[in-house]
Amino acid sequence: MRVRAVTAVALLIILGLSLSACGAGKDAATRQITQVTDGVDGSISSYGSDLKVNSVLLVAQPDGSAVLVGSIVNRSSKEDALLGITAGGISATLSQKVLTLPPDLPLRFSGDSSNASAVIPGLNAAVGTRVKLQMFFGNAGALALDVIVRERAGDFAGVSAPGN
Repeated sequence: MRVRAVTAVALLIILGLSLSACGAGKDAATRQITQVTDGVDGSISSYGSDLKVNSVLLVAQPDGSAVLVGSIVNRSSKEDALLGITAGGISATLSQKVLTLPPDLPLRFSGDSSNASAVIPGLNAAVGTRVKLQMFFGNAGALALDVIVRERAGDFAGVSAPGN
């Protein structure tokens, strides 16, 4: 009886490893996971701030610039401000010199409901690559994200710099 129990447990462990692909080594299915969505999310909670950054990515433009897509929500009770953005070490041109972030009012970059814009001139980033993007806030400090550069096609075909 005891031999049967040990054998059954051993078989269950082997079966479990094979089903979870943990036993597949460097080719395991769990090692092949890719980013499901295009944009990246981030948050910063410092100095009494609570900012949430959603679905951020860059859309490459024909002139070598890139346009920011995404949103920022201030979940704090006190106002903050977006002072600047850099991508690949290049400063973005913002729709306003300082973009205020009142509590619970999203700041949306690009799209039909956008209320802000950020263009990174001369980025010349290849489509499909990732770029380090930094956002600088008046109260919260700085937030760094690793964002993907998308082609201006499909869902992003209409994304362009203001005035283009």
